[in-house]
Amino acid sequence: MAAWVEEVPEEGFLSRKFLDKPWLLWRELDGSWVMVSDRCPHRFVPLSRGKFNDGKISCGYHGLTFNGKGECVFNPFSQQIPNNARLSTLPVVERYGALWFWLGDASLADQDSIPDFNFIETGQPISCAHYLMGVNYELIADNLLDLTHAEFLHVENFGMKGSLFSHGKQKVEVDDSGAIWNKWDTKDAPPPDWPEHLKREGITIDEALHIRWHAPASLALFIEINRHDTGEPVIPPMANPHILTPETQKSTHYFFTHGRSKEAEEHARKVFLTEDEPMLQAQSDAMDGEDFWDLNPVVMPSDVAAIRARRQLLKLRSEEADQREEVVAQLNFNN
Repeated sequence: MAAWVEEVPEEGFLSRKFLDKPWLLWRELDGSWVMVSDRCPHRFVPLSRGKFNDGKISCGYHGLTFNGKGECVFNPFSQQIPNNARLSTLPVVERYGALWFWLGDASLADQDSIPDFNFIETGQPISCAHYLMGVNYELIADNLLDLTHAEFLHVENFGMKGSLFSHGKQKVEVDDSGAIWNKWDTKDAPPPDWPEHLKREGITIDEALHIRWHAPASLALFIEINRHDTGEPVIPPMANPHILTPETQKSTHYFFTHGRSKEAEEHARKVFLTEDEPMLQAQSDAMDGEDFWDLNPVVMPSDVAAIRARRQLLKLRSEEADQREEVVAQLNFNN
């Protein structure tokens, strides 16, 4: 994921870095989207420092102008366009109120491989949010897939009181789309502190905390909390995206949604930026650049989903490396 659609200014562009490279996003006059390199091929300055008009970006240094196809359409020094005056481009599409891009061979880009986040548009009214977190994306995905950390790190915000351990059962499974699910279901558990009427009445709850992971790091969290005696919802069922895109090896774009109230916004900020991020940064600092697997981590039952996700990424990377070697070998043979 590159951005929420609403983040891109009308009749303007959004500049953002992904995987250590700067890119520009804008909507064409026909409503389609483009994604081009934010680096002029002349003297390599950011094009985002230039001027944008009618779907074209002009370099603020020497005036070369490019369209959404990455083509140079104006050279102020000559009517001739240099052959190498081109920008890199990536396929980008709009879906679920977000923009999605493909980094590989453009001919292999498949919109149907975008995970299902239909609930963003069909569920309760929400606000779309974006944080830039100073942590590698895999550590954030580990954190999200391990729902038990809420019992220790988010005590004040969620107040689960150990119910996952005393009343919960965990199930990790893979669905037909290849998604890894970590499912925690509690039955007849004491309620958290915030529904005060349940606590006063001595009502227990059933809770479902289910999180889904698609490679490389598109997650969705589903929460249901019901009265144990009647099955009546304590709160409406919730579904939230937690979509991670690397900015660099040590920073990550974190896309998610929350309720539209100021209280909901402040709650999300506290959970993610005041509680999660400092702990993950401390974890990263303690790892000191060493590989996760080389550190021989202790693996607990609650880690199964995160470990499976990491192993799936290792498998995908290995397959990509093998494919590149085959292409190189074929090119060498043909030459």
